[in-house]
Amino acid sequence: MADRTLVVGLGNPGDRYAGTRHNAGAMVLAELAHRAGATLSAHKARATVAETRMSPGAPRLVLAQPVSYMNTSGGPVSALLKYYDLGLENLVVVHDEIDLPFGVIKLKRGGGEGGHNGLRDITKALGTKDYIRVRVGVGRPPGRMDTADYVLKRFSGAEAKELPLVIGDAADAVEMLSAKGLTDTQQYFHAKLS
Repeated sequence: MADRTLVVGLGNPGDRYAGTRHNAGAMVLAELAHRAGATLSAHKARATVAETRMSPGAPRLVLAQPVSYMNTSGGPVSALLKYYDLGLENLVVVHDEIDLPFGVIKLKRGGGEGGHNGLRDITKALGTKDYIRVRVGVGRPPGRMDTADYVLKRFSGAEAKELPLVIGDAADAVEMLSAKGLTDTQQYFHAKLS
């Protein structure tokens, strides 16, 4: 990857949504900022942003979390790419994924949005699906529970105990991705967590 990568952690703003499944991407972003000792600051692109390196000599990362709601993530992402003069190859979006079991981390470039409104809005704003996603598995809703209700709920007690490990794995995936590229990271994580 290039020397600088925009890493966007998707979520909804405010205490009401903190700790919900839909905020898994934002949790990973917070973990990356914590590891780097970086503080996210307000940016004119309707996001909080920190530019950092995860370790000396590592590629530069622009860590960003839109402060808009999930379904309007596209505007901030597009504005940040423009502001930092980055191409799609330098964009990584971290998000919750109901089509993966809880705790499974997978990476892909492009593909469908699977009903994820944040991804749908980003694709609409960018005019393409061709960007890298780090998908954090949150599992499918039980029974006939509505998907929207499910992703806006907090993790179960058993999941909450495992959550720090899952968030840590996803943060590891972002770090490896920025250092070694998509193929190597996919091979490692898809073998490790499938």
